[in-house]
Amino acid sequence: MVLRQAGGPSHRFSAQLSSPRRRRAEWQNNRKGETDCMSITTAMTSVPKPASDLIEAFRNAPTSVISDNLARLPGAVGLRPFHRGSKLVGIAFTVRTRPGDNLAIHRALELVGPGDVIVVDGGGDETRALVGEIMKNIAEYRGAAGYVIDGAIRDVAAFAASDFPCFARTAIHRGPYKSGPGEINVPVSIGGSVISPGDIVVGDEDGVVSFPASIATTVLEAVRAQIAREEDTLLAIREGRYQGSYGKS
Repeated sequence: MVLRQAGGPSHRFSAQLSSPRRRRAEWQNNRKGETDCMSITTAMTSVPKPASDLIEAFRNAPTSVISDNLARLPGAVGLRPFHRGSKLVGIAFTVRTRPGDNLAIHRALELVGPGDVIVVDGGGDETRALVGEIMKNIAEYRGAAGYVIDGAIRDVAAFAASDFPCFARTAIHRGPYKSGPGEINVPVSIGGSVISPGDIVVGDEDGVVSFPASIATTVLEAVRAQIAREEDTLLAIREGRYQGSYGKS
């Protein structure tokens, strides 16, 4: 039997096997003090906003009528309101996150301001809640206009007792991961509808619709004209004068 001295070939081979462990330990030690927010990409820290009176002008506009005047194409599919009933009107502050992970939303809550609608592309995942009562209160404290989430929420009772708007796909008790990655203020897909940072977002009992702020004035004029026509139609029905004009519009 041949005995090998310490430091011989066998010892060196053993050291080579363990070196990946040492390298990982060194890497972890070097990472101390870093934050997982390093995995969150922020395209811009705030979003441009049109005049506040232009945004507010949509508060009395039904999403159905807005949708009619956007060729009936845009609009999130599959989301429903979880709050008590207040209208959602504001500017999109977008978040894209890994399904079931809300680290990017936490980062966004540090940046949002008054009138921002936190629009979260969670990939439509329904297995983990992305926000709950605490994150609702943070957003409300920051002056945000509400949440639109292509994913799940929890603490439904807190939302149902509140006028703070929240639209989501479903509710589930299971909580999220907080490891990223994610992106802030990039174009996102919400229920099949593309929403970009700075878009105007409107939500009511029928759902959520959005459009670029650059066409807001044109859309508003068309919406007001349709509302006036529909009011005339309703009056004609009540007075017995209706001649079937609504079916031709």
